[in-house]
Amino acid sequence: MTTTTAMPAPARAVTRLDWSLLKRAFLYFAVAMAIVSPFTPDPVAFAVGGAVPLVLVNLVGLPTMPMAVVYLFVWQWAQMFARALQAVFDGESMAAGMFGPDVLRAYWYMLASLVSMAVAFRFVLGRIRAPTAQEFYAHERWRPKDMIMVYGVSLVGATIFSILGRSVGGLDQPMEAASRIKIVALFLLATYVFTSGRGGKFLLAAIVFEILVGFTGFLSDFRGVFIYIAIAAMAARIKWTGTATVAGLAWVGVLLALALFWTSVKQEYRNYVTGDDEHSQAIVVSLEDRMGYLGDKFANIGDTDWGTNAYLLLIRFAYVDIFGQVISVADNSPPAPEALPQWKAALGHVFQPRFLFPSKAPLSDTEVFMRLTRADPFENIRLGTSISVGYLAENFVDLGFPGMLAGTFVLGLALAWVIRYFMNQPLPWMIREGIIMGFAFSMARDGVEVSLPKVLGGMIMFFVVWALFCRYALPYAMRWLDLQAARERSKAR
Repeated sequence: MTTTTAMPAPARAVTRLDWSLLKRAFLYFAVAMAIVSPFTPDPVAFAVGGAVPLVLVNLVGLPTMPMAVVYLFVWQWAQMFARALQAVFDGESMAAGMFGPDVLRAYWYMLASLVSMAVAFRFVLGRIRAPTAQEFYAHERWRPKDMIMVYGVSLVGATIFSILGRSVGGLDQPMEAASRIKIVALFLLATYVFTSGRGGKFLLAAIVFEILVGFTGFLSDFRGVFIYIAIAAMAARIKWTGTATVAGLAWVGVLLALALFWTSVKQEYRNYVTGDDEHSQAIVVSLEDRMGYLGDKFANIGDTDWGTNAYLLLIRFAYVDIFGQVISVADNSPPAPEALPQWKAALGHVFQPRFLFPSKAPLSDTEVFMRLTRADPFENIRLGTSISVGYLAENFVDLGFPGMLAGTFVLGLALAWVIRYFMNQPLPWMIREGIIMGFAFSMARDGVEVSLPKVLGGMIMFFVVWALFCRYALPYAMRWLDLQAARERSKAR
């Protein structure tokens, strides 16, 4: 029996959306950025930043590496490189802004930290056993209508978990991890459609539903479905043809258009759904009214200032200046009275679960932001939300540079170990890939913005919750799917 991933045709005969194609694409991107770099305010930083994705995919781009790892690394890199793009639009070097050379230092430190984490992934995940053909295509034995039913049940479950997390103190992190069941189910449905060619209408309905529902929340998480489907296409190793190229470009184009539309309306929309309460994220407007409000805005989309909103989206996405602020303060502050204060605080918070320590103080990213940047967070954000300096900046405060590279390497080892655990579970290969998609989205949804305690806490809680799911829930779900498929085959005879 073969121990490599089976494909319908040899790699040389058919181009597929896999690690080889990604390496080639990022090579072209690196060359293009190198050609353009002499015309940018920071030529070296721009060229090196453009080459980092190529370095990352060559480190982690192993045949058995789950494809969600692409998202985990490239999403964070994009937040860093966006600052170099912002410098182009600003017409001035990153070192010429409010925080001076410290922003450029932050840019370099962040890129180096991401590469350090990728090295850790290569070390831990370098020898995952490749799937057999039977494991790779195991999900195809189920029926399309049962797959969409599983997605519907997971959607209900995710909603219940989210409500419990908001309602019951101390359950927010475990319930958030459990709510990723929807991501796994949607990912499995997508890979089923991509590898079998069946159930396309079900997948399309799920995509439309996810986009519509995503727009109605306070933070509007509509982008998630675009990410899940794109990574599912990579996991399924779809054929990469001219049609696939057009579809991929259209997919990215729709995502960017929706992101620009959301940028143009989000402030007014948030004021509307909270009843102009700037200190709250609680939605007090019905779903019907929210949909009507967004529909009216969409009907007048022609009035949108696309250029201004594109720039606002870019500077919001870039997350380097805050790290620059942290560097400025750290360089002019006395040494901390204790070693590794941020790491100690993060670990202390994680290992004191609120259901055991109900008097534990709530985690405040804004308090850490104010302490490490000495800035007014309300100059950067809307009231009622929080702001974080990000886990890389916290790591720098404790370890400096290059010491912070050791911190990100250790963090990378921990993340990669969790991934390795789930990739070695006795499950169909696409379910394993789906679990890692849920994990990667939990870790990288907010990218480099997420705080160190949330990274550590989210990682540990996801491991605990999904280890239980793999042991007790998923085997029952698979048996039900197998039973339904067997009954249909029996009737067909």
